[in-house]
Amino acid sequence: MRADIAFGQYYEGDSFLHRLDPRWKILFAILYIVVIFLAKNVFSFVLLILSAIFLILLSKIRLRIIFRGLRPLIFIIVFTAIINIFWLKGKTVLVDWWIIHIYLEGLVNALLIVIRVVILVAGTSILLTYTTTPIALTDGLERLLSPLAKIRLPVHEFSMMMTIALRFIPTLVEETEKIMNAQKARGADFSTGSLVRRAKALIPILIPLFISAFRRAEELATAMECRCYTGGRGRTRMNVLHSTWRDLVMLLLLCALGAAVVLINIYAPGYTLAM
Repeated sequence: MRADIAFGQYYEGDSFLHRLDPRWKILFAILYIVVIFLAKNVFSFVLLILSAIFLILLSKIRLRIIFRGLRPLIFIIVFTAIINIFWLKGKTVLVDWWIIHIYLEGLVNALLIVIRVVILVAGTSILLTYTTTPIALTDGLERLLSPLAKIRLPVHEFSMMMTIALRFIPTLVEETEKIMNAQKARGADFSTGSLVRRAKALIPILIPLFISAFRRAEELATAMECRCYTGGRGRTRMNVLHSTWRDLVMLLLLCALGAAVVLINIYAPGYTLAM
């Protein structure tokens, strides 16, 4: 499995975050996302950076692994920053040449957007996939959605589907890399030529990739049928989920973070993010 794919990877450990209840982890991730989007002020973004560093320390995951997980998003981050730099106008002009107009407000806004995206991806990955096994994540999601089962919604099947999709993302990426290396060994070129030519060069990759994905899906379905899998009916769990004091402490910390962000946005002077 490639180490630079954030989604679906679990890093075994015994940290504070690893021991949290997966049900609470899902709620914590949602709450953390809300707090991230509440941040508007420069000082509130500084507080978010400190919170992300605190999460990394709690998880005991190497910083190098966190940065590797951000590699697939480099294009999106750079593209978003460029849009904010060149399209956002302000009062302080830094560059005024021909059709290029760069303002200080645009640079600050681009920096804050980049910080938001990085913290959003890194924070949610630490709270969920990095410190939670796919099985625990499935159990937590199913338990959270269990009230919907009373109106006959397929809660268990939905949770299983989400977990399988999450788990197979790194596998498909690894399969794509193998196919590309095999095609390059046969003389294929994916880095030169026009955009149309590069798009056509991807066809020999997509066809075997789809075939491999369908074959894996069929093998998984056959294995589940051989093990008499019938969904959540009559299913028991080997590990029963229990809330502990750690979950309460984490909830209080996130609530305090959200309150601090709101108060900073209201009372602290500083540049406010332009939307």
